[in-house]
Amino acid sequence: MKKSLVSFIIFFGIIFFGLTLASETYAETVQTATDLLAQNSADQAMDSANSVDIHAEDAEHGHSAPGWLVIPFVALLLMIATGPLFYEHFWHHNYPKIAVGFSILVVLYYLFALDNVHAPVHALAEYIQFIALLASLYVASGGILIEIDKKATPNANVALLLIGAVISNLIGTTGASMLLIRPFIRLNKGNIKPYHIVFFILMVSNVGGSLTPIGDPPLFLGFLKGVPFFWTIEHNWPAWGLALILLATVFYFLDRRFSKEEEDEFAEEITYSNKFTLLGAKNFGWLLVVICAVFLDPNVIEGVPAIEYDGQKFSFLREIIMLSVAFFSYKFADQRALKGNEFNFEPIREVAFIFIGIFGTMMPALELVGNFAKSPEGAALITPNTLYWGTGSLSAVLDNAPTYLNFLAAAMASEGADIGNIAAVREFAANTMNNSDTTFQLLAISIASVFFGAMTYIGNGPNFMVKSIAEQSGIKMPSFFGYIIRFTLPILLPILFLVWLIFIAFV
Repeated sequence: MKKSLVSFIIFFGIIFFGLTLASETYAETVQTATDLLAQNSADQAMDSANSVDIHAEDAEHGHSAPGWLVIPFVALLLMIATGPLFYEHFWHHNYPKIAVGFSILVVLYYLFALDNVHAPVHALAEYIQFIALLASLYVASGGILIEIDKKATPNANVALLLIGAVISNLIGTTGASMLLIRPFIRLNKGNIKPYHIVFFILMVSNVGGSLTPIGDPPLFLGFLKGVPFFWTIEHNWPAWGLALILLATVFYFLDRRFSKEEEDEFAEEITYSNKFTLLGAKNFGWLLVVICAVFLDPNVIEGVPAIEYDGQKFSFLREIIMLSVAFFSYKFADQRALKGNEFNFEPIREVAFIFIGIFGTMMPALELVGNFAKSPEGAALITPNTLYWGTGSLSAVLDNAPTYLNFLAAAMASEGADIGNIAAVREFAANTMNNSDTTFQLLAISIASVFFGAMTYIGNGPNFMVKSIAEQSGIKMPSFFGYIIRFTLPILLPILFLVWLIFIAFV
């Protein structure tokens, strides 16, 4: 299973380098055409230069995706939602082929029908960054065994969820989720219910990680673009605090009700030592290496080995370090910790295949949304309100990191600024651009991209892994639609509405 995952990543790495080479060939061809045209008369050269600029962009970025190309993405989402419910056996045996197949169809259309190398290369690079981070955090945390010999009271559960929400800002939502989900399940052994796992996803895997750029991928991308490191904790903490307090309150009363029913039905005396046991503490060092490696971005730090493509630098040094951490942290892990955690690679394997399908097929959807947002009609609609609900709605079904960047780029474009300019991004974050309410625009994008990631199982990477670990522990989790209808619509959505009402709508 490990070999298949490594081979899978290596295979797509080879494709990445091949596509990069192809893009360089395009650039050389365009440059040659430009040199030839420069030999014409001055008037002709001026006209031709404009034409070459247009064709150069077409050669590099190709044509825009047609609207119908979102069908594979929609079909994949529907199969993710209905497969485990209506054709479970077929889905569990074939979801890797289905996800990769849909992705390949869209990528081939981009390459050969749209003559667009740019989008697949970026999607592949983002996928490799995504899966390397998740895999390293998953494996490193899997070698840490936390045992809490304490009665699972509502107070104890709330305390663990809130601690996890804080830790999410130090080691990321993925790291905190993988570190604490198994102790949370063990703490509630004999009384674990699906709602325990759902609230864990809401609080630890998503909302909790909105205070620092380390907490969640979209905020980290904003930091790399120029948003100051402490901007998120300075501006996001009121909404973060309110959302967590409301979620913790709902969970407390829900847990008190059902735990009381369990006590009445199975009344027995159990003695607890209230001891805390930790095995595999050395793996915290591996987690620290992963967090430090996150900052090895060639677009920020000079001297990091990188491949330059389309005005951006891509370095796989960071990903090599992360995958090395995954290998060595597993190889030298405390075997008692691995056994106690019932560690296996199935959850990360499932995420790897599902998200290669999502990253590959969501390109047309992101492109259509981005083009509209940057158009005059779309720019006229940009307000903190539309940014909050637009970013949030798409973050629930698309990857929230590129959604964040698309809406930030559109918001800055409406102010006549470029997201590629770090100084302009800092001005936008500081609310010193054109005397506009840009701080609240960035606040709306930041909160929505993180909070709404909890709306579905695919809104954020850790969601799927937590669900998979819970199911392997024998917990019958709600289906894709069941998760939305039973929990996020009646519980999370009103909280998101209240957050919007207090911090965005009338500010």
